[in-house]
Amino acid sequence: MLPVAAALKTVTMAITAGAIALGTVGLAAVHAQDTPAPPAVTPPPEPTPTPEAEPPATTSTPAVPPPSVSQPAADEPQVLIAEVVVEGATPELEQLVYQVITTRPGGTATRSQLQQDTNAIFATGFFADVNAQPSDTPLGVRITFVVRPYPILRAVQVAGNQVLSQERVSEIFAPQVGRNINLKQLQEGIEQINAFYKDNGYILGQVVGTPQVDPDGVVTLQVAEGVVEAVTYRFLNKDGEPTRQHTRDFVISREMDTQPGVVLNQNVVQGDLRRLFELGLFEDVQVALEPGQDPRKVNLILNFKERNTGSISAGAGYSSAAGLFGTVAFQQNNLFGRNWKFGVEAQGGTEGEFLFDVNFTDPWIKGDPYRTSYTVSAFNRLNVPYTFSNGPINVPLPNGDLPRINRLGSAIFFTRPFTKDRDLVRTAWTGSVGLQYQRVTSMDGGFVRFDTDKLGNCLTFPDNGVCRGFNDLFTVQAAILRDLRNDVLRPTSGQVIRLGVDQSLPLGAGNILMSPVRGSYSFYIPVNFLRIEGPQTLAFNIQAGNIFGDLPPYESFTIGGANSVRGWEEGAIGSGRAFVQGTVEYRFPIFNIVGGALFFDGASLLGTQSSVPGQPGIVRGKPGEGLGYGAGLRVNTPLGNVRVDFGWNNEGGNAFSFGIGERF
Repeated sequence: MLPVAAALKTVTMAITAGAIALGTVGLAAVHAQDTPAPPAVTPPPEPTPTPEAEPPATTSTPAVPPPSVSQPAADEPQVLIAEVVVEGATPELEQLVYQVITTRPGGTATRSQLQQDTNAIFATGFFADVNAQPSDTPLGVRITFVVRPYPILRAVQVAGNQVLSQERVSEIFAPQVGRNINLKQLQEGIEQINAFYKDNGYILGQVVGTPQVDPDGVVTLQVAEGVVEAVTYRFLNKDGEPTRQHTRDFVISREMDTQPGVVLNQNVVQGDLRRLFELGLFEDVQVALEPGQDPRKVNLILNFKERNTGSISAGAGYSSAAGLFGTVAFQQNNLFGRNWKFGVEAQGGTEGEFLFDVNFTDPWIKGDPYRTSYTVSAFNRLNVPYTFSNGPINVPLPNGDLPRINRLGSAIFFTRPFTKDRDLVRTAWTGSVGLQYQRVTSMDGGFVRFDTDKLGNCLTFPDNGVCRGFNDLFTVQAAILRDLRNDVLRPTSGQVIRLGVDQSLPLGAGNILMSPVRGSYSFYIPVNFLRIEGPQTLAFNIQAGNIFGDLPPYESFTIGGANSVRGWEEGAIGSGRAFVQGTVEYRFPIFNIVGGALFFDGASLLGTQSSVPGQPGIVRGKPGEGLGYGAGLRVNTPLGNVRVDFGWNNEGGNAFSFGIGERF
């Protein structure tokens, strides 16, 4: 924030004294005025911004400082005052003068006392000129205060403004219009203007110079608002020294509302910084301000320290479906400095599981005002689907191996928020639409295709009544989302809704015509059940879905497990054409980075297991509905919130579940 060394200057008034002899007592006339009529003051030069980072501290002096008065000599002569007269003022102002002076008929006065009365009249702020004139009378001395009031205020105009409207200025000074101009009241209005700038985040905006008053009573105020002359990006290494720039300028500038020609606003700059940090490309962004070539303007400097956006990772683990497995992945989140995302991942297991995925994302198509993004991917995924596993009854392939589904395909998806207002993007409705193709094949762990399981149930969708063990699945997918949560990672209030619909095209093997629909709604209520520090939340989620038309068994809804009903193994409740599930969680802090949760989950396939071809859930003895309850820990790590839950189910079983991030 940038101080501007230009406080409002007050009108300076010269006080002069004439040597008018009054008989033998030597009482001199006292005269004071500010500027000759019409009063007008030439504004000072515009302020020059300095590259400090604090808001301007406006220092203003009283509108009408009383002129300095020398102390009267101890033997200063006094005279008898016979009469006090005020000339040149309206009756209202005349009464004001009588109220502020101390010279009274019948009393005595000195030259210093007349000087003090003159100062007091000026201090009211209503007068441009004051002259105290003594004269002899048979009964004593008559004092005549000859005054010249400022004209009637007709209007207040503002010059140099962009964000301050003339309507706002007129509103501020409306109570003063139609009355004699008063410098003290004018100063109060100016302070309101400065407060307007400060309250609205315009940290450099204020009135500068002295007001100009024309004979018709129109006052002109000059303002300096701190217009941005240029925005400059500087890239620094960890030691703060200049280094090579990787991120392109347009990636930064499209996130910023602060552009050359706009008035600098602290709140807007903070919003710019928030969006820049959300890109995930920078370790640090610091703001500095420097004077522009035009001294009334400012240069905004952004100092960036870029982070390493590329990573290679490898890992290993064990699961009942994949056996021992290993994973290797590469991710680059700022490809060619354009904020493009590129990733490759491969995973293989000893039980025949294999995954390969390559994807590319442009998070904002250059030049698009709606922040449209797109993702292109190609993949091959071979695994044991939970539709065909984790039931009380094991139904293997004819060779005794577990059924596997291999999906080889590609997809492209476009996503955009339904608003151009960058401040509303996170909370606005967001839509996505895409096209995906998959060749789906049923096989064993040795990559040998099998059409049916051991009981003769088709593992894919029959092609003209014939189970061939593979399908072509073309789908057009669309979804909308609105996220009103206060925190995406750890929400404590707000809500989020998701709706999706897919439509398959009857092309290729299987001629599948399928229309899945699905919805999810979550909301969060802050609570204070325990006397502990930190946020406590009741979180609710409900989901439902249905599949119309054809239904390949591998596309059925599968419930049970970490992201469905905890306390059950993955997919152990069953697979069906329709489902509904709900969850209630109480989330609370424990200490430092560790939190806890109590949960209750429930779900049902609504009796639709029998409508899935081959009835994979029924033949494996899955119940089709279930409940789960338990407790868990949440550990905040650099990878995100690690979730560990342990639950019991309504059939007496139990299960651990793990995940990254909250379930919803």
